Amino acid sequence: MKVGLVGFAGSGKTTVFNTMTGLGVPIGFGAEVRLGTVKVPDDRIDALSRIFSPKKTTYAEIVFCDVPGEHGADHRGLSRKALQQIRDQDVLCLVLRAFPNPALDTAADPVGDLEAFHTECVLADLEIVERRLDRAKKDKPDALELAAFETMKATLEQERPIRSLPPDALKRDLLRGYGLLTARPLLVALNRAETEAAEPMPAPMAARLTALHAAGLVLSASVEAEIAQMAPADRPAFLEDLGLRESALARFIRTAYGLLDLVSFFTVGADEVRAWPIRRGTKAREAAGRIHSDLERGFIRAEVTPYAVFMAYGSEVGVREAGRLQIEGKDYVVADGDLLSIRFNV
Repeated sequence: MKVGLVGFAGSGKTTVFNTMTGLGVPIGFGAEVRLGTVKVPDDRIDALSRIFSPKKTTYAEIVFCDVPGEHGADHRGLSRKALQQIRDQDVLCLVLRAFPNPALDTAADPVGDLEAFHTECVLADLEIVERRLDRAKKDKPDALELAAFETMKATLEQERPIRSLPPDALKRDLLRGYGLLTARPLLVALNRAETEAAEPMPAPMAARLTALHAAGLVLSASVEAEIAQMAPADRPAFLEDLGLRESALARFIRTAYGLLDLVSFFTVGADEVRAWPIRRGTKAREAAGRIHSDLERGFIRAEVTPYAVFMAYGSEVGVREAGRLQIEGKDYVVADGDLLSIRFNV
């Protein structure tokens, strides 16, 4: 999963990136996307690794992408290059400044910055959609595709994001390859001063996020930078003193998973215990393809053990002897925490 961090100048976007990834990217340096990979903590993987003692333990990962801000606090617009870099992301995270910044001569206006970013994304999408509809006058497009683009045009002209359309109103497969920004899940990170780190999202911002079908979280990049440098054992007490239950990274990961509707299944053994993130509703054959294309191509069946069942018996042998091993076909919908073993023939 690639999460693109975007934000206007002075928002603290790169500080958030450094805090999340543990890297030390210079602020305001370079014009290329900076990447940082974070392992997704999972107590279930930890427990399975203790049981199997594998040679390798592989957690699910999030790739954070610090997208250079080729747009300033004056909202002069996104450059073509910046737009393309943003389109390459699975999830967009807009970092909004809600703290005083002496380096800027403007007061923090997070709601205004959100509206400016939303407007730019709407206009960029509308340009793509209108261009496709213009081509349709010369081509003989698929009727479903044409209807989808007409629906998107009407939605964007109402200044609504494409992600606001319900699944039955738009066939998402038709959007592939177009890189539409407002179709991307959006997470807004309100970057506050340390003294306001534990305060809830302001009601006007929360209402606007709901209208934009976006999620939001509150953080203080300066506080999170301190947390990241602490020994793990010291972090809970520090968070408690600030009135926080968990770090921004933990909240970020949970929110991002929710936005993409991701779950994880596991493969286990002496060589490796591994988490595989998939979209909720993924069927067994497609999930097998996440492991290797040969498994999907030659899929025969999936041997499935729900995580809770495995932990109740403590071993694969115990599960089999109790008759709790599930034998499932290609249309089985993989559940969060399933242990899968794929039988295939190519």
